[in-house]
Amino acid sequence: MSTPDERESVKVKSAQEIDPSHRLPQRIRQQEILAELGVSALQGASLDQLLNDTVQLTAQGLNAEFCKVLELLPAENRFLVRAGVGWSSGVVGVAKISADLDSPAGFALRCGTPVISNHLEAETRFKTPEILRQHGVRRAMNVILQGDGKAFGVLEVDSRSPTEFVEQDIAFLQGAANILGMAIEREREERKLREALARNETLLKEMNHRVKNSLTIVGSMLRLQANDAEDEQAGELLNGASHRVDAIAKAHDQLTRGSDVERMDVGKYIEALCHDLDESVAQCDVRTEVEEGIVIATDRAVATALIVNELIANAAKYACDGPSGIITVKVARSEENRFMVSVRDEGAGMPDEFQSHGRKGLGMRIIGSFTRQLKATIDMKKHDPGTEFVVSIPLNAPS
Repeated sequence: MSTPDERESVKVKSAQEIDPSHRLPQRIRQQEILAELGVSALQGASLDQLLNDTVQLTAQGLNAEFCKVLELLPAENRFLVRAGVGWSSGVVGVAKISADLDSPAGFALRCGTPVISNHLEAETRFKTPEILRQHGVRRAMNVILQGDGKAFGVLEVDSRSPTEFVEQDIAFLQGAANILGMAIEREREERKLREALARNETLLKEMNHRVKNSLTIVGSMLRLQANDAEDEQAGELLNGASHRVDAIAKAHDQLTRGSDVERMDVGKYIEALCHDLDESVAQCDVRTEVEEGIVIATDRAVATALIVNELIANAAKYACDGPSGIITVKVARSEENRFMVSVRDEGAGMPDEFQSHGRKGLGMRIIGSFTRQLKATIDMKKHDPGTEFVVSIPLNAPS
């Protein structure tokens, strides 16, 4: 005498053997659906979108009223109805089903094989979940949904109709589950990469924060030494060094505020630098007119800022003794693929000997060095009153 399981197997086999030719259009449609889902997965559709597409198209391909993705919740030993079609309000995203052997989905998961039940009312292998009873479901089919080397859950299709599921239907359902499983694995890997990237960004910001603090301490120590220096020239040199250290510290401060450590907005950076310099050169009023959105490589931005730092130091030294101690710093796009930085004072102008002797000073040597490094050009313009230095810089490092 045959067991209920054997009788169920015979029913499935018989249904397969007598599969009529009118099922051919359905089989063709099933292959089209698998191709459609595969294309959607390859194009990078979000997991939620792919889950919804899968349940809708799978139900369509099997002429079934219901389909759902059951996500395994290991801590609860239950499934969550993660996505579904055909179900009444309050089921999808809310309802939970046992993951033990007493449900069709649990049976498939624990046994590790697809499950067809064409007569739920006569099942002896498991119980019919209440959610299926409430919706009048008479038959169900389940396949395991893999993801990232472990089961994500189960893909299940349910129907009220008496037409039986056959093994070709299992092949289609498993194909849909395999595509969805690859998308789940991709989504998990992408999430891991995003988490790793976020950790690295946090570490980089922390590193830049600590470097900034360390440089700020160095700058403060140099200023203290400058104040204690008995020799005036030594004090000026120490103060100049402290401003250069502060300029680099400001770069690290800007890096902690953004998400890109390789590039920065040079206008914002120089504006922040000038704000600090305005406080440190009391005899001058440092003003800025910057165009935002000029993003360049961080090392080029630092070199540009150090040029500005030296030009402001020169202007403070030579042009801020008179009644107008205004220094204006401008940053703007100029010709194609270049931007311009200018530093103008409204003083009496550079002394006549500046051209022949001034360039021997440390500040001008630093300006010359960074100008060459940036492949930039620098021009000095005499105004009435004042002097303006204009630096023209390529946006990108020339090859």
